[in-house]
Amino acid sequence: MAHDLRIAGIQRPAEVSFTFEGQALMAPAGEALAVALLASGIRRLGEGMDPARPRVALCLMGVCQQCLVRVGGRLVQACITPVQEGIAVTRA
Repeated sequence: MAHDLRIAGIQRPAEVSFTFEGQALMAPAGEALAVALLASGIRRLGEGMDPARPRVALCLMGVCQQCLVRVGGRLVQACITPVQEGIAVTRA
């Protein structure tokens, strides 16, 4: 967990646990999944057509679709999907 990437001194909701590719992580409930993954040091969300250009959280506002991941087997945009207790996230 790399919470040192979050700004200190801001009150946030209680943290919840979730997994990414089987790795246990924690993040404030309701935080955008892409932000939670970035704060945990996870940058590569999937592979594009060219392996040298992985899919990452790019626009962080739901426009580009580069942050697609699977939550419970369903494709979602990580930048507009809130973190919830117990969700299992995998690369798309």
